[in-house]
Amino acid sequence: MGKEKLTNHLHQLQNESKNLFVPYIMAGDGGLDKLEENIQLLQNCGVAAIEIGVPFSDPVADGPTIQNAGKRSLENGTTLTAVLQKLELFKAKRTVPIIVMTYINLIYKYGVSRFAKSCVQAGIDGLIIPDLPIEEEKMVTDVLNQQSIALIRLVALTSSKDRIKMLANRSDGFLYAVTVTGTTGERTTYEKKVKTYLYQLKQQSPVPVLAGFGISTSEQAIELASYCDGVIVGSKIVDLFHQGKTAEIKQLIQTSI
Repeated sequence: MGKEKLTNHLHQLQNESKNLFVPYIMAGDGGLDKLEENIQLLQNCGVAAIEIGVPFSDPVADGPTIQNAGKRSLENGTTLTAVLQKLELFKAKRTVPIIVMTYINLIYKYGVSRFAKSCVQAGIDGLIIPDLPIEEEKMVTDVLNQQSIALIRLVALTSSKDRIKMLANRSDGFLYAVTVTGTTGERTTYEKKVKTYLYQLKQQSPVPVLAGFGISTSEQAIELASYCDGVIVGSKIVDLFHQGKTAEIKQLIQTSI
C-alpha cells in the first residue's frame, strides 16, 4: 500500500508504453454513496491513479467547475471524516492507487498523526496539499513517511530552477506540473512555453511528470503527454459525472492513454 503501490503502478503502466492518466473527482458530489461506483468506473478504464477532492469552504486552487462541485458536496453534508470512512468500506475492491487532495486546514484540524493513520485505514496511497509550501511541509512529512503515504508536490510555471529541482527531488510517486497561472478549469490551447516547461521538468525529475490544470480533451492530453509522462484531468471529469455522461468519461480516458 501507500507510496510503494503508487510508484510501482505508475512504473508498470510506463513499461507498457501507456500515457499516465489521473482523473480527479469531488467526493460527495452527487452524494457520498456514488463514490464507490465512480471509482469503479474509472478503475475499469485503466487510469494510473484516482485523485479524490475533499470539499473545503475556501478552495484556493480550484476553478469554478470544481468550486461548484465542492459547494454541492458540502450541501450534501460531506466531511473529511465521512470521506475517509466511506473509502475504508470498499478499499478491498480497489486496485488503482487513491490520492486525496485536501487543504492543510482540514488536516490540521483533524490532527496530522490521526489523519495519517486514518489514511492508511482507508487505503489511501498519496496526498496532494496545494496550500502547503515546501518550507512548511515538515509539519506533515515525518508522519506521512512513517505511514508510507506519498506526498505529491506541485510545481508551477513561475517556479525558479532551484525550487523546481527541490520539488522534483522531494516529490513522491509523481510530480504535479501545473500548466497554467491561475486556478483549475478547461482551456482551449497551451502555449509553446508550457511544452518547453514540461520537457525540461521531464529531463530533471526522478519521478514521472504529470501535467494538470485545464486539460479537457484527449487531443490535449496526448499532446501534453508527449512532453512529459501523462496528465491529470479534473474539471472535465467532474462536469461529465455531474451530467451523468459516463460514456463520454470512458471515451476521454481510453483515447488519452
